[in-house]
Amino acid sequence: MRVRDWQDILEDVVESDADPGGWRAVAGDRRGGPGEDMFLGHPSAGVYQLKTFAKNPHEVRGVGSRVARKVDDELDPLLPTDDADGLFGVNDGVDGEDAARERAKDLEAVLETHADAPTTPDALFEDVMDALDSPAFGPMEYDMYDRPEELETLGDTFEEAEELLSSELDDLIEDSDVGRGFH
Repeated sequence: MRVRDWQDILEDVVESDADPGGWRAVAGDRRGGPGEDMFLGHPSAGVYQLKTFAKNPHEVRGVGSRVARKVDDELDPLLPTDDADGLFGVNDGVDGEDAARERAKDLEAVLETHADAPTTPDALFEDVMDALDSPAFGPMEYDMYDRPEELETLGDTFEEAEELLSSELDDLIEDSDVGRGFH
């Protein structure tokens, strides 16, 4: 297992050839320290674990790793289904003004279509993600104040990764002087 910067892990997700709408995520408070834990999974791309913390309101730091090459029968029930409470999306940005205008036109068309026709929140979300050309989106179990049960189980399933990534994140936190406060 190779520990890498969390942005590099997200870049792997963005650059994967996986169906963008097939991703699923579980996230919540980090076990035993500041920050958050997240697992991203896709049947053909595998499972990634991320541990992050906010150094300040403008900077997030973290580490991550690919912990499984595929979502097997043991992992599948731990990742949310389409009826999950939340949704997530990854955006890899836009290159240039022309591309931004084109995406804005696509997004405007999606919103106009959904405003004029019966729709569901899930259908709107999926169409917006398609218009933004999101490389990864889907259902998410998330708790900003605790840890979903699935997050606990995934952490226990990948115990070795959990320990190594926690240690690496603790080092990042210590090096960032987050706990020092103001004088």
